[in-house]
Amino acid sequence: MSQDKSKVFLFIDDDPVPLAEMDAPIVFDLDTKKLTDGEHVLKIVSESPSGKQGIKKINFTVANGPSIKIEGLKSRDIVDGTLSLMINAYDKGNRKSFLISGSETPRTIPFWIWVIIILFAGWALYYEITSSNIQ
Repeated sequence: MSQDKSKVFLFIDDDPVPLAEMDAPIVFDLDTKKLTDGEHVLKIVSESPSGKQGIKKINFTVANGPSIKIEGLKSRDIVDGTLSLMINAYDKGNRKSFLISGSETPRTIPFWIWVIIILFAGWALYYEITSSNIQ
């Protein structure tokens, strides 16, 4: 190994054993399929030829598993009684093909769409009534 290059050590989460140890500059492919879904930390430790160290931590979230969508309950909602929940889970497939079956989550119509429809229907009814009185 060369003495004039900095060394780079890559760690995942709190693992004391480095994932990789290489001379800088590097290109590294991190395979997230080997990690559990959830939050992780990539810690990069560099060591210069003179022995000085630098550390950088990067937080990231792995989501390789099926995607889960829920409607009817949000994080930190205050609820009581019975809740009607719509839950869908579907796989993303792979980069070579796209899974159509189950990949779209049906959603209810938002409240503001209903308000626009009611306002438009009221305006149309008003217009029809006022224009029929003129003739």
